[in-house]
Amino acid sequence: MSTYPNISALTALLTEKSRAAILAALMDGKFHTASELAYMASIKPQTASFHLAKLEENNLVICEKNGRFRYFRLANDEVANTLEIFMSISPPPEVRSLTQSSQLKRLENARTCYDHLAGRVGVNITNLMQEAGYIERNNNKFIVTAKGELFFRDLGVDLVGLSKKRRSFSHACLDWSERTHHIGGALGNGLFERYIELGWIETKANSREIIITPRGKSGFKDFFGLKI
Repeated sequence: MSTYPNISALTALLTEKSRAAILAALMDGKFHTASELAYMASIKPQTASFHLAKLEENNLVICEKNGRFRYFRLANDEVANTLEIFMSISPPPEVRSLTQSSQLKRLENARTCYDHLAGRVGVNITNLMQEAGYIERNNNKFIVTAKGELFFRDLGVDLVGLSKKRRSFSHACLDWSERTHHIGGALGNGLFERYIELGWIETKANSREIIITPRGKSGFKDFFGLKI
């Protein structure tokens, strides 16, 4: 009898394409109904409900009830991190249309990774902050330097408040499209929320795609030296 965790139970859940599609859709970090997830996964609502029950039973998603509606979201950022790693070592999607190609390019440029910014923009920002000496890589996490504390204060990011959250502060999250790391954890989420407050980015309904606004293009250039 094996004394190790049953990895096959997890992989069995992911081998079903519809369940995998639902989990990928939930990587936007938002709550969704079974009908919304069915639409995004191109399956029937009844099928989505069946798969969501399995995922909730195995602690991959959580459900909250509001009146007669039930809303689903990934259980936590650890689940999201695991899924992002799986995506980074999985074969790329087979592109069969111009529309699909355009969607993929937009996702590769900027998207949500649960509750923080990922894609080319997220990775480039991380790299530029390291080059500027605001953060330093230490194994699987990023450390904010003294210079970085001043930078984040000027940007309006509350490092003290973020450090009090019951989660990883600033882990290095493997980006599935760029195959390198961006900032995750509480700091990644704090930056993401600040970008939204400043009007630099916008989210899209039922999509992980992130839109960089004209104000964002100026802001990212001024604060990070990033040309988009």
